Amino acid sequence: MPSFAYQAKDASGKTVNGVIEAENERVLRTKLREMNYYVTGITQKGGGVLNSDLSAIFGRFKGVGEQSLVVFSRQFATMINAGLAMVRCLDVLSVQTEDSQLKPILIAIRRDVEGGATLANALGKYPRTFSPLFVNMVRAGELGGILDDVLNRLAGFLEKDFNLKKKVKSAMTYPIVILVMAVLIVLFLVTFILPTFVQMFESMQMKLPLPTQILISFTKAVRNPLVDVVAITVLIVGFILFNRYVATPVGRRQFDAFKLKLPVFGMLIRKVAISRFCRTLGTLLQSGVPIMQALEIVGKASGNEVVAETVSKVRDSVREGESIAVPLQLSGLFPPLVTQMVSVGEETGNLDGMLAKIADFYDTEVDYMLAALTQLLEPLMILGMGFVVGFIVISIFLPLYQIIGNIH
Repeated sequence: MPSFAYQAKDASGKTVNGVIEAENERVLRTKLREMNYYVTGITQKGGGVLNSDLSAIFGRFKGVGEQSLVVFSRQFATMINAGLAMVRCLDVLSVQTEDSQLKPILIAIRRDVEGGATLANALGKYPRTFSPLFVNMVRAGELGGILDDVLNRLAGFLEKDFNLKKKVKSAMTYPIVILVMAVLIVLFLVTFILPTFVQMFESMQMKLPLPTQILISFTKAVRNPLVDVVAITVLIVGFILFNRYVATPVGRRQFDAFKLKLPVFGMLIRKVAISRFCRTLGTLLQSGVPIMQALEIVGKASGNEVVAETVSKVRDSVREGESIAVPLQLSGLFPPLVTQMVSVGEETGNLDGMLAKIADFYDTEVDYMLAALTQLLEPLMILGMGFVVGFIVISIFLPLYQIIGNIH
């Protein structure tokens, strides 16, 4: 089905742009008129049937983008605040969104809301798109009559969470690219360049230095199909077994605890976890979600079993009428700065505001740590590559020096 880019004006005279699929231009104009739009321009988008089909196929493998959810939340909040009916808002959003995965979901949600369902219940039918955090905040906003405010907070939370993930991924991209390039260069040398030298050295039947012997053994092993098959099989089996073990509760808990104890990276993971915990809990409390329900959502959204266990202990403490700060302090995961600020927030009745300040502080800490980590990894990667290349060069030139010495 072809796609059309359209320009129209709504009932208030505001210009609206979007992309929508329709059988033809006439059908599209009918749809837009039913939405109370006055059409000012329509253009068919290129790509053809093949590209449309490919987009639909590959689109199934990717979920709704976080940026699409941010835009959806912001636009939804603006329309609700302007006094538009919820069904009309969903109708407009389903037409305007450029995310091919979000569009049918919004159409289905509009249909459910039009049939009498609450927005939160309609969103809850799509857990892969709308997390428990999203659904429960919307539910609190509906009950409190502050849906537009809650949606704006959600958009802000999603933006900061997305930016934090993006910074971590960006910082790790450079070292990974360098590592992959180093491996490819070594494989190229071992596969195509070194065999010539190996044959030459072996034909001379001379006693070779130890580095050269190691290099020859490694080259032969890499070029041996049997060794390659065994090595690849071991790696695949090991990867599958590791994934299965990590999928178990015990394995997941041990792996998450191991990640937190890693040198350098463990501290980074800890700070990201603290920032996310504080940001999520603060946003939920600020939106009016009850604290017990908020803690349950935070535990599920933490992404780390050690953090989830700590949150479970916090829930038990709150259930018994005690402080949040005490179990955080006893966990050993949260530094004294965090527990003291949480304690002050509880005493002053400004826990959500204090949690937001902690999250901002640790976001800054993560930025500084990522910058320092990138600066540290760059010379280490260069040093590692230099060692590998230097070992290969020495292994080749040592026998050549012996040959030259024997000639004289």
